[in-house]
Amino acid sequence: MSAMTLWGRHSGMVALIAIVGLVLDQATKLWLLNGFDLGATGPVALTPFLDIVLVWNRGISYGLFQQDSETGRWLLAAFTLAAAVAIWIWAAGSQRFVTGLALAFILAGAIGNGIDRLVFGAVVDFVHFHVGSFSWYVFNIADVWIVAGVIGLLYDWLTDRGGSAAK
Repeated sequence: MSAMTLWGRHSGMVALIAIVGLVLDQATKLWLLNGFDLGATGPVALTPFLDIVLVWNRGISYGLFQQDSETGRWLLAAFTLAAAVAIWIWAAGSQRFVTGLALAFILAGAIGNGIDRLVFGAVVDFVHFHVGSFSWYVFNIADVWIVAGVIGLLYDWLTDRGGSAAK
């Protein structure tokens, strides 16, 4: 195993995709909060199964580990920073394009939600899927990037299994 590196084969691509994903995430949130004023406007039904609503998530995914204290907020922010650094190092050492791409998505989402936590004290969530009495959790673009990245990592792992076993 090679030594830790901060710049590698796919780092340029990872940085570009992470920045674009981060900008899209933050621009959407800022527009909904300030341009559209979702807080004052209230929920908006886009379709019979999709609403735009404003939810302040003081926890992590699916609202787990809710933090109402400043200490909890800063601990989650520190964890997010540590995770982003670890993801960057992983991406810098990755040799496969799909791994780098997946990690770029995860990095964009982690930083986007981390910025929210630092600026607002909570993550801005706004997309709400629901069908009949079933209600999916409320999420944001950063969450979409994270999920896409995890799916990419799973795909990469599944498609690389045969190649790794043969080596």
